[in-house]
Amino acid sequence: MAAAFAITGRGAAAADADIVVIGAGAAGLAAARSLREAGRKPVVLEARGRIGGRAFTDTSLGPAYDAGAMFIHWAERNPWVQIARELDIGTAAESWGGGFQLFAEGKPMAEEDRRRRRDAFRQIDRRLETVDLGGRDMSIAEMLGDLGPESAPIAASGLLLSIGEESSRISARDYQRLWSGDDLVVPTGYGNLVVRSGAGLDIRLNEPVSKIRWDGPGVTITARSGEIRAQGCILTVPVGVLKSGSLRFTPELPAATRDALAGIHMGALTKIAFRVEGDRFGIAPGTSFLEAAAPERLMNFDMFPDGKDLVIGYCGGDYARKLSEAGTEEAREHVVGLLAQMVGWDFRKAVKAVSFPAWWTDPFAQGSYSVCDPGHDGARAALAQPIGGRLIIAGEATAGGGAMTVGGATLAGREAAATLARLKA
Repeated sequence: MAAAFAITGRGAAAADADIVVIGAGAAGLAAARSLREAGRKPVVLEARGRIGGRAFTDTSLGPAYDAGAMFIHWAERNPWVQIARELDIGTAAESWGGGFQLFAEGKPMAEEDRRRRRDAFRQIDRRLETVDLGGRDMSIAEMLGDLGPESAPIAASGLLLSIGEESSRISARDYQRLWSGDDLVVPTGYGNLVVRSGAGLDIRLNEPVSKIRWDGPGVTITARSGEIRAQGCILTVPVGVLKSGSLRFTPELPAATRDALAGIHMGALTKIAFRVEGDRFGIAPGTSFLEAAAPERLMNFDMFPDGKDLVIGYCGGDYARKLSEAGTEEAREHVVGLLAQMVGWDFRKAVKAVSFPAWWTDPFAQGSYSVCDPGHDGARAALAQPIGGRLIIAGEATAGGGAMTVGGATLAGREAAATLARLKA
């Protein structure tokens, strides 16, 4: 589907444009659409051969699943509820499936241990409600420190499956600001919904940008096909890419922007999916299996979601980084071994294929989504500030309470488009 948006040849070379949007994820698409509705003529440059960014519905295993973003979070205010309605794409309440089972080293966990973990998991929300974060911004790990050496790691481990990061690297104040609300899912794929929203825009695929010059009356962008001169630019690539050095700026970014980037890093929430055929081992579709023997190696499995021949594993933090860096085959062997301990050794025979879109090692993402370092809770707002009156960084990392979500990226893209349109009017 995404190929329909491509412009072939060297059409981008030595060209002039009104405003260039870099990145065709949710933020870039939202910015481009807002600019077009305001009468501007944006051009979108996308490094990948598809659009959607980290919202990606993967069909490589046959049955589709969302390999990146899955939930329309805080649906009461999320713009994707309305976008889906306008595109006549259905949404649904999150299904709790077939129940939840806890394991330790592949064996069902004792009820006493289950109770202890449930109580520990609840501590983060309790602490955020009772601990005064008005002073020094601390890490989540520090906030939970007085729970003791046994309970604190368990309490923090749930963040590996939500934030995708170790609690010692998460700003408690930034986490406290994140919006909450009801979650919806898109049965036909959140990534597919994002792709549909890009219809009609001028999107140029396979156009990685290597350089942005912003010291003139406008900006000059060096992409694969050549240079584009524009009045302004909205840059929506992930923080991981911005920090990698693959994109050069002339002159270098202002000190305030560089300081903001230094206070944000990328988490590593990761999914690995398997096509599983034949015996379902008596497991009800949608059952969750959680391997929780070691808090730092927490992994949750969604077993046959929606009745599909899929098992999808989720993990985060340094555990996910190591799996990503190990590569697909080593990750497959490790994770199938965990599942075989839970389900039975015949499970190995039922696994027919694997999909491992490891965002941490993906050169166009370099992580799942942004996380503020402790002591840097103001970094998101600083990163969103216009640069030289002609360049704006936008995306989930600049979305404030909507950070780490497709909805937040969309709101940030719209805001950047409105700001740049005012600046360049």
